[in-house]
Amino acid sequence: MTGQHQSLALLLFSGFVAVTLGITTWVSRRRQGSAEEFYAGGRLFSPMENGFAIAGDYMSAASFLGISGLIALFGYDGLLYAVGFLVAWLLVLFLVAELVRNCGRFTLADVVAARMSERPVRIAAGTASVTVSVLYLVAQMVGAGSLVALLLGRTGAAAQMWTVIGVGALMVVYVSLGGMRATTWIQIVKAVLLLGGTIALTVLVLLRFHGDLDRLLLTAAERSGQGEAFLAPGLKYGGDWTARFDFISLGLALVLGTGGLPHILSRFYTVPTARAARRSVVWSIGLIGGFYLMTFVLGFGAAAIVGPQAVRDSNAAGNTAVPLLALDLGGGADSTGGTVLFAIVAAVAFATILAVVAGITLASSASVAHDLYASLRRGRERGKARSEVAVARVAAIGIGVVAIGLGLLARDLNVAFLVGLAFAVAASANLPVLLYSLFWRGFTTRGAVWAVYGGLVPALVLVVLSPVVSGSPGSLFPGIDFQYFSLENPGIVSIPLGFLAGWLGTVTSDEVPDEAKYAETEVRSLTGAGAA
Repeated sequence: MTGQHQSLALLLFSGFVAVTLGITTWVSRRRQGSAEEFYAGGRLFSPMENGFAIAGDYMSAASFLGISGLIALFGYDGLLYAVGFLVAWLLVLFLVAELVRNCGRFTLADVVAARMSERPVRIAAGTASVTVSVLYLVAQMVGAGSLVALLLGRTGAAAQMWTVIGVGALMVVYVSLGGMRATTWIQIVKAVLLLGGTIALTVLVLLRFHGDLDRLLLTAAERSGQGEAFLAPGLKYGGDWTARFDFISLGLALVLGTGGLPHILSRFYTVPTARAARRSVVWSIGLIGGFYLMTFVLGFGAAAIVGPQAVRDSNAAGNTAVPLLALDLGGGADSTGGTVLFAIVAAVAFATILAVVAGITLASSASVAHDLYASLRRGRERGKARSEVAVARVAAIGIGVVAIGLGLLARDLNVAFLVGLAFAVAASANLPVLLYSLFWRGFTTRGAVWAVYGGLVPALVLVVLSPVVSGSPGSLFPGIDFQYFSLENPGIVSIPLGFLAGWLGTVTSDEVPDEAKYAETEVRSLTGAGAA
């Protein structure tokens, strides 16, 4: 890319960073010592504000860069990610949002521990939440590395490394200084920018084809080199039975995983009531639904205008399809319009990554402090909320370091694919224990612990033994082969194992379920009586 691209994109991105750091500094002047203020922003956000923040959290680099790239490379099969991400919100709306808001205070573990032995449940749920968050963070780091490689003309691993480190440092600053209040406002600003940029690109693509969607799709199929197969199922997931099972596994992970994502669940605690939490989800569904409809146009537009081969040449995983599309729509690499549009899209993508990693880091550091730290310390007095906040700030640094290291290792993988792995782990470890706790009267502490580890451990082991890590050219370690599980996404195996382990742990437990606590939880979840 030319020096104009670099300078303008970096200038716009620097402007966003300056604004968000200003928000963080302003918020940090407020009292951040209380756990409620740091973890939940004082529960003062309106449903509309929280809906925009949820949309900002959910519309990550996987959505903006990864899904469009997969559609550009694989056509119809790439749509699965967008459909799965969107359908998942129906589960969140009907089964999770209001009940979680009523039963918990700050984290998933609060919901489960309400009627179980607190310490083992918090340690298990906290461990799973941190694991899911780190996997999700890796995807954002990979997106950052892909963008800077394109922006700086693919200057090598060093540029990607310093970009990932820079993103990690900024996310630690956002979380440590601003807490949930700053993170939420950053998400709102980012959601507005992202939706505005996506709308502009979608309009330009449709104008290029005079509003004729048929012509857009036919041109994309023609340029793909696959013909009509590009518009039909099976290009990526239909080659053999292994690919078909991978398709089913990915679909399960995407649809069920959202209800177990820690940074999404924590959003329901930032509003004052359960009704507000439900209305937040309605707002977010409208925003996210419109966004994913536009990714269809962007993905097929990149295939039709840029061409899958050019996308693949820039980034093998397709992560740079949208910036390349913007460059072409603006008039090409040597035009002022192309330079400006490319710079805007690159800056919005960077903003997307920064905002999302801030939300995920806050959720994971909250799990470390509120669940793990608080459980491992004996004598959990109410007076140590301030020390919990201090631990959360330190935990943000440690989580940032781990995410940076893994992001550098996985820099050649598609970001939407990496998020699919995080969704699979969330659906395997977090969703079973959450649903059992809310709806099963006889659920016990052993069942809760087994449900978490029974989904978490198999999911991680199967990923390690899958083509993602070794045994194929696109693996993390292509030079070695310890591939014993042929599917890339473990959801089809690990999600049922999580539910089975929870049931098995409960039926083999000697613990007598506390009927009074279940009744209290049931009333509280359905009515909001006694909710924090």
